[in-house]
Amino acid sequence: MTKLDANNRWGSKMALPEHIEQYEARDDKKATRPTTEELTMIRDYVLLPHMLTMVQRSIDDIKNSTNILKRLYLLSAEVVMTKITKDLYDLRRELTRRSIKIHGDEQVDMVVYYRYVCRGYEERIGIVREVIRSEISIRLAKYISDVVNKIKA
Repeated sequence: MTKLDANNRWGSKMALPEHIEQYEARDDKKATRPTTEELTMIRDYVLLPHMLTMVQRSIDDIKNSTNILKRLYLLSAEVVMTKITKDLYDLRRELTRRSIKIHGDEQVDMVVYYRYVCRGYEERIGIVREVIRSEISIRLAKYISDVVNKIKA
């Protein structure tokens, strides 16, 4: 029993049932750690913008080249960029739906840190730059193979 309960002053105060439910629900929703799937989503959210930047640089390089297959390279790069953009959009929607927010990055030595808030639980995730590079190359290879498979079909 608290001091406020003992003096009966709060017993006479009017509270709407909705407010009482919201207050009690707030206590039930303790900050929960993200699942493995959500951590993967956070990592993807970090990687996809870097991939977009890399593809955009490649598109700019191709535009300035004199290669005879320039048009083919441009179209395939734009298809890859469109797929990455769509995946990033879907990922942002899913993170918002799950109440996960990711905040800016800071780089210390060879590690890039991102702060995230997952349903009230705050944490910092660090990714080594070499891991980012290797993961990006694996993902780009998947996107490119999808484009190649469509061309072959």
